[in-house]
Amino acid sequence: MATMSRSGYGSDDEDSTPAMRRLRRLSLHLLQPSDRPAPEGANALAPAACAGKRRAGGLDVDAAALTAYLRGRHLATQERLYRFFVERPELHTPVELPMAAHRELCFRQMTALVREAGVRPLSLMADDPDEYFAVMEAVGGLDISLAVKFGVQYSLWGGSIINLGTKKHREKYFDKIDNLDYPGCFAMTELHHGSNVQALQTTATFDSVTDEFIIDTPNNGAIKWWIGNSALHGKFATVFARLILPLQGKGGEPADMGIHAFIVPIRDLETHAVLPGIEINDCGHKIGLNGVDNGALRFRSVRIPRDNLLNRFGDVARDGKYTSSLPTINKRFAATLGELVGGRVSLAYSSVGILKVAVTIAVRYALLRQQFGPPKQPEISVLDYQSHQHKLMPMLASAYASHFARQYLVDKYSEMKKTNDEDISADVHVLSSGLKSYITSYTAKSISICRESCGGHGYAAVNRFGGLRNDHDIFQTFEGDNTVLLQQVAGDLLKQYQQKFKGGTLSVTWNYLRDSMSTYLSQPNPVTARWEGEDHLRDPKFQLDAFRYRTSRLLHSVAARLQKHMKTLGGFGAWNRCLNHLLTLAESHVEAVILARFIEAVKRYSSVSSVTLFLPSLLTS
Repeated sequence: MATMSRSGYGSDDEDSTPAMRRLRRLSLHLLQPSDRPAPEGANALAPAACAGKRRAGGLDVDAAALTAYLRGRHLATQERLYRFFVERPELHTPVELPMAAHRELCFRQMTALVREAGVRPLSLMADDPDEYFAVMEAVGGLDISLAVKFGVQYSLWGGSIINLGTKKHREKYFDKIDNLDYPGCFAMTELHHGSNVQALQTTATFDSVTDEFIIDTPNNGAIKWWIGNSALHGKFATVFARLILPLQGKGGEPADMGIHAFIVPIRDLETHAVLPGIEINDCGHKIGLNGVDNGALRFRSVRIPRDNLLNRFGDVARDGKYTSSLPTINKRFAATLGELVGGRVSLAYSSVGILKVAVTIAVRYALLRQQFGPPKQPEISVLDYQSHQHKLMPMLASAYASHFARQYLVDKYSEMKKTNDEDISADVHVLSSGLKSYITSYTAKSISICRESCGGHGYAAVNRFGGLRNDHDIFQTFEGDNTVLLQQVAGDLLKQYQQKFKGGTLSVTWNYLRDSMSTYLSQPNPVTARWEGEDHLRDPKFQLDAFRYRTSRLLHSVAARLQKHMKTLGGFGAWNRCLNHLLTLAESHVEAVILARFIEAVKRYSSVSSVTLFLPSLLTS
């Protein structure tokens, strides 16, 4: 969709330069041939039918049925949004656009989505997360900056009101966030602290005389940094700060109650002027996502009402007394971050969408581009070469597999929001950490391979790989650095491993470990000790057993290593000594989860199994 806008579809009279006509024609290779009428003229460049369709070898692919299965009940919503933006060329993002113009366009795109297309994102996020993420994927097809800005406004700023606030906050802010009257941002990350949220330094000190909190940035390292939507458009910020209660600590010292979230107005609602005591600086031009206005926030004795504390997990009374249903700082912190897991879910979800786009472009190009061939015979499609198949087909299979894994994640997330079940919440936290980390890393590598697979044409900006690569690259960092998130997965696996041998019960997500730890470890390696026939090696059950056996062996061996090194190095030193082993364990587990979801989805849709049953084999090749 973004490619359509970049080339345009006016007549040759409208853009008469040879370069524009050629770009317009070249853009057609990204579309299904039926999407546009064939150009007229003897020398016109027209899209050819995919060669693969002519060589299908008897495979009957029902594209409409497969599309309906993949998109499910959100097909109509996504198609409606695609049409809405296709019909609004003034909202399309050009290939070359200055940063300031890109930011303003991105805000206009989001405004049109809400006020003209009639989407109510915050309502969807609260009531139907599955539909919300489907909308996010659709708008990401127009511009990834739009999807990220959309996520800042609704997943983060709006999500903090829903998940960390109480009824009074919903009543005051929900509707105006939903309709974009209250654009806002999410001020967690600081210059010196990103992943280590518990070490944030910004303070919110309660003043019992005025019944207010005083928000302060104590030093340069505590400046809120990379805050999306803050440099230009945000009027509010959810600020994460240390809650300080004077005179309530030991010996009358101030008491630090840990990290809490506060609603801080940053601009005047009428004039849009920056409010007193607040300093906002622009983070400037970035590698990608320049439609998102990232800024730096500094607070100098900014006073806010006591009601602006998002008090779901901890509250301060008029007399300064602190109350919470959770007994410790660590439990309150865990509960707070646990409610913000939707950000990681959205990144995993969006990253799969970007992988689909990159693989689709590369596979279509490989089918249409012909090069070399047998002597005195026509050239053959690039995709007929084995080396090219080995580049693209595993990525194609992985795009399907990741699609079903992300759907499983969203289903679990939706269940968590409905039930508030602690076990499901713990599962979603670790599952989202693992899938966000693994999928975003895989997509980043895949985009480069897809670009290379399209040769020189892949280097043209109109063909999107540069934009996809640059816009997606930060997905590996925000909402949790991928290496840090994988360590959380490894830590949870070790926790489950320990509970297993103490007679405890395993969580829902890791149930397979119950069998693997008691069965697989007592058997020979399935890859080296079982049949080698093609039918067996392509059997999904064998493949899944092999993946799970690998995870079990890694888990068992790293547990033994950690126990050994802890005696001399202590807990932190032992963890650091085994860190690469732990990361491999986490990746192995995530791959087993993805493969399991993929196999299950293929079996569930038997009417297309003749086409798709080969995909798990490509994934594991």
